[in-house]
Amino acid sequence: MTDRPTYPDLRDASVFITGGGAGIGANLTEGFLRQGAKVAFVQRSDSTAFCDEMENQTGNRPLFIQCDITDIPAMKASIDQAAKAHGPITVLVNNAANDKRHETLEVTEDFWDWSQAINLKAYFFAIQAAIPGMKAAGHGAIINFTSISYMMGNAGYPAYTTANSGLNGMTRSLAREFGPDRIRVNALAPGWVLTQKQKDLWVTEDGLKAHLERQCLKDTLDPEDIVGGTLFLASNASKMMTGQALVIDGGVVTTG
Repeated sequence: MTDRPTYPDLRDASVFITGGGAGIGANLTEGFLRQGAKVAFVQRSDSTAFCDEMENQTGNRPLFIQCDITDIPAMKASIDQAAKAHGPITVLVNNAANDKRHETLEVTEDFWDWSQAINLKAYFFAIQAAIPGMKAAGHGAIINFTSISYMMGNAGYPAYTTANSGLNGMTRSLAREFGPDRIRVNALAPGWVLTQKQKDLWVTEDGLKAHLERQCLKDTLDPEDIVGGTLFLASNASKMMTGQALVIDGGVVTTG
């Protein structure tokens, strides 16, 4: 992993990451481990081998809890388990999502409900479960992973872009509600990050070329490119930043 700044306040911080065993999430887990944080993460698939790898590479072993985040009671139990192991969660990273492609005329109610469950509903209830511990600790940082897809007006996954847009509204409302408790809530919107899943399912030579033409910076985005911004939002370096959306996309969309 690329050398990056050290944030002393993240050492021994209790961090919880959804989808922290694969893709961008795996890089986030590593990034926090290298800061000396106590990291717990949920993942549907067995991530024991990943935990072994992280312990060997960083000297810091994450707590893996196997869980489907659409099972809200199980996810809340996972957050309770992490808090008992590491102390009250003070950093929550809502990262897990699914951008399965679909066409509007083919969407069923079941598919719509599934998409909102994983891309929006789970975020809200993870926050709800983590907030009491953050209040008790006297501070907290919540980072909701969204996407630039809705900002671009992309077709091909309308249920996903709807959830992405909803996350930004939720982020702003919760930032306002819990600001008096010194709990910060921000969104992070990556561009097209070339995870292995993206390469296997969606990346084509022509599609990638067209996307790079829209970027100001002409390098492709790798998962580790998202780590620095996440650490910044989680740390005291951004202690007066809340209700905002940080975009890391190589300059496809512009904000402000």
